[in-house]
Amino acid sequence: MAARTLPLLTCCASSPHRATLLALPCRAAARALASPGPGRCPAGSDAPSPRRVPAPCAAKRGGGGGGEVASDDGGGARALLQATLWGAEAAYILWLFLLPYAPGDPVWAISQATISDLIGLSLNFFFILPLINSAGIHLLESPVLHPMAEGLFNFVIAWTLLFAPLLFKDFRRDRYKGSLDLLWGFQMFLTNTFLIPYMAIRLNDPDKDQSPPQTSKLGSVMVRGASIVGLSGGLVCIVSIAWALFGRADAGFGGIAERWQFAQNYIFSERFAYAFLWDMLLYSIFQPWLIGDNIQNVKTNATEFVNSVRKSELTPTP
Repeated sequence: MAARTLPLLTCCASSPHRATLLALPCRAAARALASPGPGRCPAGSDAPSPRRVPAPCAAKRGGGGGGEVASDDGGGARALLQATLWGAEAAYILWLFLLPYAPGDPVWAISQATISDLIGLSLNFFFILPLINSAGIHLLESPVLHPMAEGLFNFVIAWTLLFAPLLFKDFRRDRYKGSLDLLWGFQMFLTNTFLIPYMAIRLNDPDKDQSPPQTSKLGSVMVRGASIVGLSGGLVCIVSIAWALFGRADAGFGGIAERWQFAQNYIFSERFAYAFLWDMLLYSIFQPWLIGDNIQNVKTNATEFVNSVRKSELTPTP
């Protein structure tokens, strides 16, 4: 067999099929490209060019709109990324909920004052109740809390709202077997406690036997109204910043300098306020990640902007 294939390798030294032949890992594939006769080179024959045989070590894995090609190296990187995300989830829960070392009280030693603040912040959700009261409607009175606390709370919750269209349109959402409605609902209250596991689970291999996921009614509303959701969430974020700096001006909370001083003390004395810092950091990572993975869902007139932002994030500064 060696004597038979040696002329083939010699005569094909200048053949365009040489790279294909030498790349074939299987002996059977080499026989498929064997010379049709002694001393005759396939490159110079009238026979049709041999069809390139794909290497069996590469397999295309489907996944909604992704169509990415997975390899052993990619699988290893993906497994490492998943392990990192699950480690981040464990660290998030331990550091922010259970251990007593972060600023403020852990969840098992939460004070009554913190519980009252959380209830008050929830009642002032998206500043709806304070604005209704300011309009002269007092069916329910808005709790008077520091505007910095209200601004920080509503800013993070509004940012969480912006994730809804991304989650319900994510082409990897079929990897997550639970309800996306519940996931996003819990994320609105506990933020990255539920988002980090989703980011890890969405990296699983696709289940080829599973039918495409059905979009729920809530998901359909969020996807169809993505522009409205984006504008609403962005508007609340802007209002939150303005409210933190200038809100409740007649309530004696001081100017910008006094409010900034309060914010520093507040973040490093209340556990949930301290957790908001980590939430914003993680959101700034996960949101571009989801947008980049689903770039096909971005409107054409915004795709160039998104790609330029992603490129600037990946380009190291000199």
